Amino acid sequence: MVFELTPTIKFWLSFAHPVIMWVLLALSLYAAYLGLQVQRTRNAQGEEKKELIKGRYTIKHHQFGSIILALMVAGSIGGMAVTYINNGKLFVGPHLLAGLGMTGLIAFSASLSPFMQKGANWARMTHILLNFVILGLFLWQALSGVEIIQRILTKA
Repeated sequence: MVFELTPTIKFWLSFAHPVIMWVLLALSLYAAYLGLQVQRTRNAQGEEKKELIKGRYTIKHHQFGSIILALMVAGSIGGMAVTYINNGKLFVGPHLLAGLGMTGLIAFSASLSPFMQKGANWARMTHILLNFVILGLFLWQALSGVEIIQRILTKA
Protein backbone atom coordinates (compact mmCIF):
# COMPACT_ATOMS: atom_id res chain seq x y z
CA MET A 1 0.00 0.00 0.00
CA VAL A 2 1.42 3.37 -1.03
CA PHE A 3 0.64 6.44 1.03
CA GLU A 4 -0.22 9.35 -1.27
CA LEU A 5 -0.81 12.92 -0.12
CA THR A 6 -3.53 15.01 -1.69
CA PRO A 7 -2.45 17.84 -4.01
CA THR A 8 -3.78 20.36 -1.48
CA ILE A 9 -1.66 18.94 1.35
CA LYS A 10 1.39 18.80 -0.94
CA PHE A 11 0.87 22.45 -1.89
CA TRP A 12 0.60 23.66 1.71
CA LEU A 13 3.53 21.50 2.82
CA SER A 14 5.66 23.57 0.45
CA PHE A 15 5.32 26.50 2.84
CA ALA A 16 6.37 24.74 6.07
CA HIS A 17 10.10 24.94 5.27
CA PRO A 18 10.11 28.65 4.34
CA VAL A 19 8.08 29.63 7.40
CA ILE A 20 10.38 27.67 9.72
CA MET A 21 13.44 29.17 8.06
CA TRP A 22 12.22 32.78 8.25
CA VAL A 23 11.50 32.26 11.97
CA LEU A 24 14.95 30.69 12.25
CA LEU A 25 16.55 33.69 10.52
CA ALA A 26 14.91 36.03 13.04
CA LEU A 27 16.05 33.81 15.93
CA SER A 28 19.57 33.76 14.46
CA LEU A 29 19.71 37.54 14.35
CA TYR A 30 18.57 37.66 17.98
CA ALA A 31 21.19 35.04 18.93
CA ALA A 32 23.83 37.20 17.21
CA TYR A 33 22.66 40.15 19.33
CA LEU A 34 22.93 37.98 22.46
CA GLY A 35 26.40 36.86 21.41
CA LEU A 36 27.49 40.48 21.06
CA GLN A 37 26.12 41.15 24.55
CA VAL A 38 28.10 38.17 25.88
CA GLN A 39 31.23 39.72 24.35
CA ARG A 40 30.38 43.12 25.87
CA THR A 41 29.91 41.47 29.26
CA ARG A 42 33.23 39.65 28.98
CA ASN A 43 35.07 42.89 28.17
CA ALA A 44 33.24 45.16 30.64
CA GLN A 45 34.51 46.14 34.06
CA GLY A 46 33.12 47.44 37.31
CA GLU A 47 29.50 48.53 37.55
CA GLU A 48 28.91 48.09 33.82
CA LYS A 49 29.91 44.43 34.09
CA LYS A 50 27.65 43.88 37.12
CA GLU A 51 24.74 45.38 35.20
CA LEU A 52 25.42 43.31 32.06
CA ILE A 53 25.70 40.08 34.07
CA LYS A 54 22.10 40.62 35.22
CA GLY A 55 21.02 40.21 31.57
CA ARG A 56 22.09 36.53 31.66
CA TYR A 57 23.21 36.85 28.04
CA THR A 58 25.49 33.82 28.14
CA ILE A 59 22.67 31.51 29.23
CA LYS A 60 20.20 33.01 26.75
CA HIS A 61 22.73 32.81 23.90
CA HIS A 62 23.42 29.16 24.67
CA GLN A 63 19.70 28.31 24.89
CA PHE A 64 18.82 30.11 21.66
CA GLY A 65 21.82 28.49 19.97
CA SER A 66 20.50 25.06 20.93
CA ILE A 67 17.05 25.87 19.55
CA ILE A 68 18.59 27.23 16.35
CA LEU A 69 20.71 24.10 15.88
CA ALA A 70 17.67 21.85 16.26
CA LEU A 71 15.49 23.95 13.95
CA MET A 72 18.24 24.25 11.33
CA VAL A 73 18.69 20.48 11.13
CA ALA A 74 14.94 19.78 11.21
CA GLY A 75 14.21 22.54 8.70
CA SER A 76 16.89 21.33 6.29
CA ILE A 77 15.70 17.74 6.42
CA GLY A 78 12.07 18.87 6.20
CA GLY A 79 12.74 21.08 3.19
CA MET A 80 14.41 18.21 1.34
CA ALA A 81 11.64 15.80 2.34
CA VAL A 82 8.87 18.09 1.10
CA THR A 83 10.74 18.73 -2.16
CA TYR A 84 11.11 15.00 -2.69
CA ILE A 85 7.49 14.27 -1.76
CA ASN A 86 6.21 16.94 -4.15
CA ASN A 87 8.58 16.32 -7.06
CA GLY A 88 9.97 12.80 -6.71
CA LYS A 89 13.50 14.25 -6.69
CA LEU A 90 15.71 16.90 -5.13
CA PHE A 91 16.86 19.88 -7.18
CA VAL A 92 20.61 20.04 -6.68
CA GLY A 93 21.45 23.71 -6.97
CA PRO A 94 22.83 26.64 -5.00
CA HIS A 95 19.88 26.81 -2.56
CA LEU A 96 20.20 23.15 -1.55
CA LEU A 97 23.99 23.17 -1.42
CA ALA A 98 24.17 26.38 0.64
CA GLY A 99 21.53 24.99 3.01
CA LEU A 100 23.46 21.76 3.50
CA GLY A 101 26.64 23.77 4.04
CA MET A 102 24.92 25.94 6.65
CA THR A 103 23.66 22.84 8.45
CA GLY A 104 27.18 21.42 8.62
CA LEU A 105 28.67 24.75 9.71
CA ILE A 106 26.15 25.24 12.52
CA ALA A 107 26.86 21.75 13.86
CA PHE A 108 30.58 22.52 13.81
CA SER A 109 29.99 25.91 15.45
CA ALA A 110 27.87 24.38 18.23
CA SER A 111 30.49 21.68 18.84
CA LEU A 112 32.90 24.41 19.92
CA SER A 113 30.82 25.20 23.04
CA PRO A 114 32.76 22.97 25.47
CA PHE A 115 36.03 24.58 24.38
CA MET A 116 34.60 28.10 24.73
CA GLN A 117 33.31 27.27 28.21
CA LYS A 118 36.88 26.38 29.17
CA GLY A 119 38.09 29.75 27.87
CA ALA A 120 39.64 28.70 24.53
CA ASN A 121 39.85 31.94 22.56
CA TRP A 122 40.53 30.09 19.26
CA ALA A 123 37.18 28.31 19.67
CA ARG A 124 35.39 31.58 20.43
CA MET A 125 36.86 33.31 17.36
CA THR A 126 36.07 30.29 15.15
CA HIS A 127 32.51 30.19 16.53
CA ILE A 128 31.99 33.88 15.77
CA LEU A 129 33.47 33.60 12.27
CA LEU A 130 31.39 30.53 11.40
CA ASN A 131 28.21 32.15 12.66
CA PHE A 132 28.76 35.30 10.60
CA VAL A 133 29.35 33.12 7.53
CA ILE A 134 26.14 31.24 8.35
CA LEU A 135 24.21 34.52 8.75
CA GLY A 136 25.50 35.74 5.38
CA LEU A 137 24.50 32.49 3.70
CA PHE A 138 21.18 32.60 5.54
CA LEU A 139 20.33 36.04 4.18
CA TRP A 140 21.12 34.83 0.66
CA GLN A 141 19.08 31.66 1.31
CA ALA A 142 16.09 33.75 2.34
CA LEU A 143 16.17 35.64 -0.96
CA SER A 144 16.69 32.56 -3.12
CA GLY A 145 13.92 30.82 -1.16
CA VAL A 146 11.50 33.63 -2.03
CA GLU A 147 12.26 32.99 -5.71
CA ILE A 148 11.46 29.29 -5.22
CA ILE A 149 8.17 30.14 -3.49
CA GLN A 150 7.28 32.46 -6.36
CA ARG A 151 7.81 29.58 -8.81
CA ILE A 152 5.59 27.30 -6.69
CA LEU A 153 2.85 29.95 -6.62
CA THR A 154 3.15 30.50 -10.38
CA LYS A 155 2.61 26.77 -11.01
CA ALA A 156 -0.48 26.71 -8.76
